[in-house]
Amino acid sequence: MSRAAAAVAVGTGLALSGACGESGQGDGPSVGVLLPGAGASRFGRFDQPLIERKLKQVCPRCPAPTVSATAEAEVQQQQLEAMITRGVDVLIVAAIDPRTLRSSVEAAHQAGIPVVAYDRLALGPVSGYVTFDGAAIGRLQGEGLLKAMGPEADGGQIVMVNGASADPNTAWFKQGALSVLRGKARIGKSYDTPGWRPENAYTEMTGAVAALGADAIDGVLAANDSLAGAVIAALDAAAVRPLPPVTGQDADLVAVQRILAGRQYMTVYKSYRAEADAAVEMALALGRGEPAGSVATATVDSATTRRIPSVLLPSYPVTAGTIKDTLVKDGIYTIDQICTPELRSACAQAGLTP
Repeated sequence: MSRAAAAVAVGTGLALSGACGESGQGDGPSVGVLLPGAGASRFGRFDQPLIERKLKQVCPRCPAPTVSATAEAEVQQQQLEAMITRGVDVLIVAAIDPRTLRSSVEAAHQAGIPVVAYDRLALGPVSGYVTFDGAAIGRLQGEGLLKAMGPEADGGQIVMVNGASADPNTAWFKQGALSVLRGKARIGKSYDTPGWRPENAYTEMTGAVAALGADAIDGVLAANDSLAGAVIAALDAAAVRPLPPVTGQDADLVAVQRILAGRQYMTVYKSYRAEADAAVEMALALGRGEPAGSVATATVDSATTRRIPSVLLPSYPVTAGTIKDTLVKDGIYTIDQICTPELRSACAQAGLTP
């Protein structure tokens, strides 16, 4: 079985025999979950409920997970330390800033609390890691951009609006994208966007237009959909027409609608259900005193820790013509959610009909 296939199996199909004890009796481990956003964010809409649902499914007698969410790195550090004081058995942590969180991850380790890094690789002695293959995501974005650029890809000029330099995923995505783009397109400007904040991406794109010229940008590789939205707003403000193709990631609903409207070329779909499932499986294994390697399908090195047992899940490109066979098929969005009255004609062309 290939690594990608094995990862899907781990994320979607494994049953946790004995998750609540040898015969299913007794309480299971208590799980603390720290996420970099709540409410309408991706982590609030998808990851949190999926983690809670999976935990209840595989370990109905486990305590309900303790979940904390914030967009601020310093607040997340305080939340992690509160989890240590509370005495949870295992932690699932999507780090906002791995450097800020490192000392708290070390404190959890010293307290005997394993940490599963979720979506983003935390620094310090983490016991396991669950994410999507970042290099593959970057390659999908680079390939999509070159395809959208068509003949302009040969020597054409692009702008890269990457994620935050503090996030290890940023370098991973960039590495994958450059493996496709080098030798084909010219990188006119490349930015690492502080905090993954759209307002910073808007400023970066505005600067790129001023420096390179409105007619000299043939494509934009935006690392995720929030940044893509800011990039497109900056291009609109500069009256850049026609809009160059823009990539994204995360399959946000507004991005899917931009794709149908012809304002964003593609996004990358990642199965949050598979990621949540694998993280819960790994956390419960660690909470029972089993090795993370019983769930992991690969290993990853961080700046502080080598050979971290990991699950690297596959991702899928989404363009207007593949929305139905990816996002709708997997139940991420319904056609009614996607197809607003203004998009009915575009939806019909894309085969998105009830």
